[in-house]
Amino acid sequence: MKSLTLTLGIAALTLASQSYAQKKPNIVLFYMDDMGMGDLSLTGARGYTTPNIDGIAHEGMYFTNYYASSAISTASRAGLLTGCYSTRVGAPGCYMINPKEGLDASETTLPEMLQKIGYNTALIGKWHLGCGNDFSPLKRGFKEFFGTLYSNDMWPVNYDGTPCTDPNNFKSMMPELRLIDGDKTYKIIATLDDQAQLTTLYTERAIRYINNHAKKPFFLEICHNMPHVPLAVSDKFKGKSKVGLYGDVMMELDWSVGQILSTLKEKGLEKNTIVIFTSDNGPWLTFGNYAGSNGGLREGKQTSFEGGQHLPCIIKWPGKIPAGVVNPQLICNLDFLPTFAAITGAKLPTNKIDGINVLSLLKGNTTESPRKYFYYYYSYNPAQILGNLEAVRDNQFKLVFDHKYNSNEDAKIGKDGFPGQTVVKEAKMALYDLRNDPGERMDVKDNYPKEVEKLQKAAQKMREDLGDNLQNMPATNARHYLPLYPFGR
Repeated sequence: MKSLTLTLGIAALTLASQSYAQKKPNIVLFYMDDMGMGDLSLTGARGYTTPNIDGIAHEGMYFTNYYASSAISTASRAGLLTGCYSTRVGAPGCYMINPKEGLDASETTLPEMLQKIGYNTALIGKWHLGCGNDFSPLKRGFKEFFGTLYSNDMWPVNYDGTPCTDPNNFKSMMPELRLIDGDKTYKIIATLDDQAQLTTLYTERAIRYINNHAKKPFFLEICHNMPHVPLAVSDKFKGKSKVGLYGDVMMELDWSVGQILSTLKEKGLEKNTIVIFTSDNGPWLTFGNYAGSNGGLREGKQTSFEGGQHLPCIIKWPGKIPAGVVNPQLICNLDFLPTFAAITGAKLPTNKIDGINVLSLLKGNTTESPRKYFYYYYSYNPAQILGNLEAVRDNQFKLVFDHKYNSNEDAKIGKDGFPGQTVVKEAKMALYDLRNDPGERMDVKDNYPKEVEKLQKAAQKMREDLGDNLQNMPATNARHYLPLYPFGR
């Protein structure tokens, strides 16, 4: 009898332990590169469909007012992983290939936070938060890494795919593009045919990772290099869309998402996995037919207008997040870190963060967001250390401040993989009603003076915290100043 009692007791403890582990959901985060608001069939894309990505929305929640924290790669990714505006953590622009630049080790990243409570963590795809050994993803919270250390156009290859040998061309000074496995070179990406294999290679590695780590909670971030230029697609999808190579690439990315979601289902992990799908910033419009769609918003990547940062965001968690809900409330990528902390019981970083716990929205609140303001920081001048505070918005209105920007409107747009030419323009202070005018075409500041005053006060409070190059205001609470190159790729 004692033996039976002991056996039953051990079994009960084992079940309790398993039950506790199951309460910590897996997290799979898809982070596309340069994908715009209009690039999903869910959001109006034509000439191809994205049924697997759309399916996440049907089974979960689609946020119509989601923002990346910056309109450029490094800054957006720094915001995602630290829960901070990138100017707070010394990464307001875009890292080029400099081994001395990278996300500071004193910052607590999202994977580090989750590791401390037993999560396995992996990054598959693009990193772009430092290419030196001291800034490896393996030293910033990820136990596994398979991908590129920076963007796929940072290589010694011309836009037509031929080797760049012209000493006057900046591309000729680029090192080889390496596909990294852990901290070792897995393969040199030397041609467009090599690039065409990346989406498949990332998909296969993600499936392998899930199969190997199904018994413990994991955080898997999948950062596809596509649809960032240079575009390349495997033979599986070449010529499949009706809109050329960009559509083919989007179809293959959708296939990748579908393969990974199917693996979660096959392993019995679907119900205990949070899946997020979004992008790092808007489309690089200067590349014309090789660029994505801003969905009718104004401008795109490298601007703080809506096309640069206002992006699709879809989240599902079966049984926890209500299915088929369209949520209009304001959120941004900074909010993932504190929200996941609330869900998993992880401790927040000791350093100040800018993200806000939006778990109430995931539970079904569609009437009011915990996030009251969103601040559009961007770096324009390569010599800048802090960012420009170019705009601020609340739930309905956006106040844009005087600033210069690179515009694609009235500019020569590129074609077939070659970039066009941007035009430097000057934005003047304007108030836009984003509920009625998401394209930011009608300045209504004279109609809403109280709203202008409210947003100006909110902006000034942020300037006193994080500074503003536009106003020559130093930062009080920004960390790790590093000289960056905001016009990197």
